[in-house]
Amino acid sequence: MPVGVALARESERVTLRLATISIVVALLLGWFAIILARRARERIDLTLGRARGANTARIGRLLGITGVLLATTAALAVGFWGLLTIFAG
Repeated sequence: MPVGVALARESERVTLRLATISIVVALLLGWFAIILARRARERIDLTLGRARGANTARIGRLLGITGVLLATTAALAVGFWGLLTIFAG
């Protein structure tokens, strides 16, 4: 997401509206990380802990949740920016 915003500031071809694609990508990747972490935890539970990676699954889940929260925050910020540009002019 920060790369998309930086491109929007520096490039004439990339607009902030176009940079919102990075928000969607971040949201999808965050949900994907949460789903994969859940599958890993289920596999660890099925093998009674013999399959390693409990800490990795926990960290993956934490990073996925962080990605979803950051993407949601960015989407709200861009949404309010859009509303301000519509009603300000």
